Amino acid sequence: MRADAMVSNPAAGDIAPAVLAIGRPDFPNVLIQTLRGQAGVGHCMVFALSRAGAASCLLDAGNIPIGGDLGAAYAGRFHESDPNRDALFEGEGSAPIMLPAFAPRMYGARYRKIFFQDSGIVDKCATAIWVDNTCFYVNFYRIAAQGRFSAVQRDRLGAIAPAIAASVARHFQHSAAPDQTLATLFATCAPLAGLSPREQEVCRGILEGFSSEAISQTLGISLHSTLTYRKRAYERLGISSQSELFSIVLRLLAGPGSLN
Repeated sequence: MRADAMVSNPAAGDIAPAVLAIGRPDFPNVLIQTLRGQAGVGHCMVFALSRAGAASCLLDAGNIPIGGDLGAAYAGRFHESDPNRDALFEGEGSAPIMLPAFAPRMYGARYRKIFFQDSGIVDKCATAIWVDNTCFYVNFYRIAAQGRFSAVQRDRLGAIAPAIAASVARHFQHSAAPDQTLATLFATCAPLAGLSPREQEVCRGILEGFSSEAISQTLGISLHSTLTYRKRAYERLGISSQSELFSIVLRLLAGPGSLN
């Protein structure tokens, strides 16, 4: 499945592998490989923060050997001194939050030593999304051997971060397999539920990464029929591209109704 969080941002559609891995045990590995390929991310950590003050490390994947220790330390007490904390809690709502650019001076001396000097982290970008009373805080890192994020990589992260945040939230909110998730969306959620059965089948094939030719073979219909069903589906949905279809699905995944 390809996905982007906003119709105006088709570049975010290239995180297909990570979205397809939602609910699977290999989600952490697929996520870091996708981030590495798309924006040169070396390591990714995800924390769950609550307004009640609790914190936990949900995901630790990549090239930082002491990542697990850092996750435990952050969840234990350092989340309280995170300079991004105010931005995280002021941004409570359904829209993804992109955190300010990393600057070492933002952090206290002990925080810098543990989380940057001892770990070799030299750069960081972060995003977050609230679902009910939980903030899913997604951090992207690069270590000394990689150097800092380039301007292009930062722009790329900015493009895909909303979709990544929504995918992470969906993964940790539900354990359903991706195919089951798609089936539920098409059966119950507007506007997808308004498509005809054949239009839904074609759109699901697109979301699962199949070409029009492969969809035709799977459904036992002609290529012309497949293209016709795709055209009709797009017209019903008010879209004109594959990226916009991905956008609809990810917004449904990230919306309050599908993450409760």
